[in-house]
Amino acid sequence: MHMDPVMPQAVLAVLLILLTGFTLRIFQQPHVIAYLVAGVVIGPWGIGLITDGDVINRLGTMGVVLLLFFVGMETDARKLASNWKVIVFGTMLQIVLSIGCVWGIGLLYAWRIERIILIGFVISLSSTAIIIKLLQDKGIIESKVGQSVLGILLAQDLLIIPMLIILGIFGAESLEPFHMIKQLVGTILAALLFGFILYKQAIHLPLSKLLRNDHELQLFAALGVCFGLAFITAWFELSTALGAFLAGMLIGATKETHWFHHTLDSFKVLFVALFFVSVGMMLDIGFLQNNLPMAILLLAIALITNTFINALILKLAQFNWKDSMFAGVLLSEIGEFSFVLAAVGLQSNIIEEHGYQLALCVISLSLIVSPLWISLGDKLLQTRAK
Repeated sequence: MHMDPVMPQAVLAVLLILLTGFTLRIFQQPHVIAYLVAGVVIGPWGIGLITDGDVINRLGTMGVVLLLFFVGMETDARKLASNWKVIVFGTMLQIVLSIGCVWGIGLLYAWRIERIILIGFVISLSSTAIIIKLLQDKGIIESKVGQSVLGILLAQDLLIIPMLIILGIFGAESLEPFHMIKQLVGTILAALLFGFILYKQAIHLPLSKLLRNDHELQLFAALGVCFGLAFITAWFELSTALGAFLAGMLIGATKETHWFHHTLDSFKVLFVALFFVSVGMMLDIGFLQNNLPMAILLLAIALITNTFINALILKLAQFNWKDSMFAGVLLSEIGEFSFVLAAVGLQSNIIEEHGYQLALCVISLSLIVSPLWISLGDKLLQTRAK
């Protein structure tokens, strides 16, 4: 028998993650950073241990779906709905202010309006996966700040749809009405499902009593609900994370979630780790070295601008300054969905290849340094509070 050539790669990758994790644990850093650093090292732009990132990306996407599924199970629909003003108006104001900041920079470099709007959209989106993971690690996802941040993240996921439509208008290709209708119908159905969960006092799943003592079927039932709704929202060209979150809320409303947690927790840890490893693999080290000063400058502008914009919005929503600044730090990084917007900008000739590669570097760096940025901000705020 011959050894599978993938086996040595898998073993080395796991050992590297363990080594990086133990090292960073000494410095009290979250595991997310270990996954990101490991991805950089083993990726095609590092030592080249893994050169085909498509499989890792797909597995990582499953991790995000499972992560949002768990968050949905732990989220109170009524508590989330009570913050709708902050979620809706705060998110829209944040995007407008982000575009306004980019506009000021664009005037200096004579950027076209479509380029300004694209970059404004890109920096306005935050990372759902990273923020939720950190909120869970800190045990504050059920707090008022945690619920407000969660709501803003979900609103950003939904606002990707009009963002893509606007970028399509600027592009050379015309928009297809069929796709717009699908997205609109999907949004309405998602809103109706959320309303149903909010309205019903208790929901009973079919065959739930039969599954109670059957652990093998529990696994497939849980995956069926989670990935089934994620598939439906994806078919409507919405975020798979949104479908997974709604599936989690649906299961959470049944009050029968204990066996879902027990069955899927290990799967969630594995696939979420793969997602962050895949993000690290995207960083092109060679291009970054050649454009390091500009990448660092853009990264600093994005982090600082997003921190204070989001802090201002939470302060206007009657939060105290400490909570507002902490929420601002949490929402400061550029999210993974910004990769999609950058790709659309390239396809629509809004940015050229160099601009696209620079955007990828800045987004990847933002995701990699965000846990450190959030940890630093949290420590500074705790020090100021004392």
